[in-house]
Amino acid sequence: MTDGSRPDGPPPFERPFEDEDTKQRVYGAVLHAREPMTATELAERADCSEASARTHLSFYADLGIVIRHEGRPVRYERNDDYFEWRRVNQLAQENTVDELQARVSELTEQVEAYRDQYGVDSPAEVDVLEFDAARVDDVYSELGDWATVIEERRLHERARRKVAGSTAPSHS
Repeated sequence: MTDGSRPDGPPPFERPFEDEDTKQRVYGAVLHAREPMTATELAERADCSEASARTHLSFYADLGIVIRHEGRPVRYERNDDYFEWRRVNQLAQENTVDELQARVSELTEQVEAYRDQYGVDSPAEVDVLEFDAARVDDVYSELGDWATVIEERRLHERARRKVAGSTAPSHS
């Protein structure tokens, strides 16, 4: 592939947004940021001018996709609440109340199974050092899965309430 083309597949790691327009690259840069960043830093990641980055960041801030932190310099970060809201709305649109209730029940059963297995109420209460060294990686993986199940249950419950027009929880 000496002509610079590449086969179908992901872009090179060092240029993950290569085939996207500036707006998409800025969006991607914000999504991948782990902490608030300046427009200059995001422009570098998005491979665009600082002025273009500021324009798109302002647009995303107006939509609530990013949070603008005033100061010198101004910093931007992704608004996790926005993405959670989108996920809840997506679940509410794609599922009936009964489907959401069934999923909440399944996830609740999984949470209870983890509680029984580890003898505690949440993954944060598990002391990994109590486990055999050969099992530590598996325990960390299970704790991550448990945390994910808790989060998914919370999102599905919010969607169920939205569809049902209720704020009453289905499980405690």
